[in-house]
Amino acid sequence: MLASIAFLGTLLAQSGELGTSDTMHRLQTTHSFWTSEPPVFPNEYPEFGLIGRNGHLYSWYGMGQSLLMFPPDVAGTYLEHLSIFDQYAGNDPSIRGVFVSFTTNLLIAVLTALVCFRLLLQFEFALKQAAAGVLTLLFATTHLHYSQNMSENNYIFLLTLAGISFQYEWFRTGRKRLLLIGSLALGLNLLTRLTTALDLLAVAGFLAMLLLLERTRFGDVRRQALIYARTTIPVYAAFLLIDRIYQFYRFGSFFNTYLSVFAIQQKKLDPSLPAAYPFEGRFLDGLLGPLFSPEKSIFLFDPLLILSLVATIFLWKRLSSPVKAFSIAAWSLLFGYICFYAKYTVWSGDFAWGDRYVSTAAQIASLLGVPLLLRYRQQIAGWLRWAGWVVVAFSVVVQLASLCFWLPLEIYQMETIGHPTFVIALRFKNIVAFALGKMDPWGLNNHAMTEDPWDYVHITSWNFLPFLLGRVGAAPAWVVNSLKAFWCGGFLVLGGLLLELRRILRAEP
Repeated sequence: MLASIAFLGTLLAQSGELGTSDTMHRLQTTHSFWTSEPPVFPNEYPEFGLIGRNGHLYSWYGMGQSLLMFPPDVAGTYLEHLSIFDQYAGNDPSIRGVFVSFTTNLLIAVLTALVCFRLLLQFEFALKQAAAGVLTLLFATTHLHYSQNMSENNYIFLLTLAGISFQYEWFRTGRKRLLLIGSLALGLNLLTRLTTALDLLAVAGFLAMLLLLERTRFGDVRRQALIYARTTIPVYAAFLLIDRIYQFYRFGSFFNTYLSVFAIQQKKLDPSLPAAYPFEGRFLDGLLGPLFSPEKSIFLFDPLLILSLVATIFLWKRLSSPVKAFSIAAWSLLFGYICFYAKYTVWSGDFAWGDRYVSTAAQIASLLGVPLLLRYRQQIAGWLRWAGWVVVAFSVVVQLASLCFWLPLEIYQMETIGHPTFVIALRFKNIVAFALGKMDPWGLNNHAMTEDPWDYVHITSWNFLPFLLGRVGAAPAWVVNSLKAFWCGGFLVLGGLLLELRRILRAEP
């Protein structure tokens, strides 16, 4: 049932677009793996791309998401060339893009729901509590936004959560196959972003903290540490080697990173850049910005963090050892990511909803908030319990609002509104103004929004496939109207599934 809800909820959120230029470029890299097209087109340089071996242009990303999109890219390409789509060919959103975004996002959403449910049950939460935890992850965190705007975030989240779940089960059962599966999941993350080495450390720290909290004998600690190292290190090393081979293939070195190549080439293009570029920022700005900035604060974009933090602090003495260890590891991971990107030239992730570099860690840290609220509802003061549900409700509203428009809308508006701006409040204002046809009278349209015609079309439409197709105007009217009817009907089905889940859980003791 949870998988069905995840599938349908994600399906209704889709716009048919990949969501960000980063993902579009990664898909082009995917396409270059099996076609004669280049990973980067010459006209995109120097705004995008790095000069690599033999003077060829390459993207500056890891290969993880490009590999993930490989099967749907092949299928979507052949689908796009079917005669039924001849009259639509060359229009946006492309058939290939729609197919890739739908299949990839739906697969990740369903697997995430299942893995999350598995982990919460492993932590001995009741069925109701675990199901509520999955639902709040799907609909009350930035996971929902990234299920529409297909950055690497949800893929990284899935692999990290799978790594935690399977390695924890190994910890309890001693079955090495489970440790291997968890290590493979975490190793895959290294192909996506090398910074996910922090996730590997966090998972190892989680297990180490568990040994400490459970006062495990030294001999047993030594034995498990040896098994862990002998299994995980070769797996991680193998994935790191694959990443290094890919790096050598592109840039001729096993020992640098694409970020260092980027820095060197950008300084050649612009000698005025600081010597420390792209890590020239003030550490304090990048440390406090993700916490308190009205434009990027993780507590505004993922309010469930507040609930999770308060619940963990107030209930600490009552928490089981696995929950304590997970909480310490999750918050340490979040702090680690904030510190790592603190001096980065765009610590916030630039064109993104919230701080995309730390949002995955924020989702992990917020995961236990609602399950804890339900498990200990009798021990929590009434006012605090109600405050918790207010936070949950606000979180759902924020995430639903994040889907309504393509993410650069407020970024363009801030060119005239100025900084700092409470982006969440501006998004609510945009929703009301657009629904009432008041964007111009309320001063929400500006020249910056019109400079790129493609962007203008996408930020002046509800960001869901039926409405975007209607805004572009290339699809036949009957197709647009049929999709709108299916879209509206989908909400009725989703509501029915949620009611059925509620009935099933109520029947549980």
